[in-house]
Amino acid sequence: MRAFLVMLGIVALAILAAMLTGFLRFDQTQPAQLPRLEGGQAPKFNADVGRISVGTENKTVAVPDVKVQKPGEPATQQ
Repeated sequence: MRAFLVMLGIVALAILAAMLTGFLRFDQTQPAQLPRLEGGQAPKFNADVGRISVGTENKTVAVPDVKVQKPGEPATQQ
């Protein structure tokens, strides 16, 4: 039970962070109306969420040479 509550709290914090940073936004497009004798109307919302595109790219990266010198071995000059 405790693990469930912790996970629920983490999800709530993640949604709150997304809303505060502008990554997630809700706009109410139709207000709610209470039913009188019949009917009523539920509110409607539009959700605007950010988009992330992930891709790959091939690049050549220069990697430095690393040489290890053990104690007692003569030093080599480069």
